[in-house]
Amino acid sequence: MRDIKFIWDFRGEFASKTAEHHANHLNEFCLKNDLNPVKISFENITSYYSVAYLVTNESNLDLIKNSLKPHRAHVFN
Repeated sequence: MRDIKFIWDFRGEFASKTAEHHANHLNEFCLKNDLNPVKISFENITSYYSVAYLVTNESNLDLIKNSLKPHRAHVFN
């Protein structure tokens, strides 16, 4: 199975802190639902644009998509 990178975008003055906080919630969600993510983190693209992301196996696609409503996703290489 492939790995999928789910991404949430945050913009504005507090984008970095919001993305970091969202990554913490993604970690909690994975623990609660017994998921084994490949990676959970956040990244500052610019000073006003950051993303939080979760990389996990494609078998978790429906759970993540329906529960967490990511802004976008793509196959992770």
